[in-house]
Amino acid sequence: MVVRLVLAVVLGALVGLERELVGKEAGIRTNVLVAAGAALFTLAGMMMPYMVGLSGDDITDMLIRNSGYLRIIASVVTGIGFLGAGIIVKQRTHVTGLTTAASVWFVAALGVLCGIGLSSLAAIAAVGLVTLLIILRKIDLYRLLHKKERVEKFSRDDI
Repeated sequence: MVVRLVLAVVLGALVGLERELVGKEAGIRTNVLVAAGAALFTLAGMMMPYMVGLSGDDITDMLIRNSGYLRIIASVVTGIGFLGAGIIVKQRTHVTGLTTAASVWFVAALGVLCGIGLSSLAAIAAVGLVTLLIILRKIDLYRLLHKKERVEKFSRDDI
């Protein structure tokens, strides 16, 4: 259980570091808290049947019938949606924070994966997310620079 929680913290920190290095609001602390919180809620949901003293067969039956931990995971997704909505800022015609909000939502999924024991998938997904964020940022910068060059060229030719 502790290893699952520690992995969630490490993966949340990895994503948070990338966000922090590019100056985004939701950095290491936010992402660590989201990943750890999601992992803790997931672990708590999975452990509840054991806490009430049920036998192995009763636990399996209870999980199949009630799916309590699945409801907890669904609640994590909903709660993170509200957090993500708070990250998104609209200023007239410009919207910011969408990528950071999506990253926080993704980090919650990483925490859930760690909580249920899918550590390898969580690690691969975290590395994939950070790699994707870096590559897409470079593509955006390239497009932005070339857009400015086209505007300047058009303006000079127009005069």
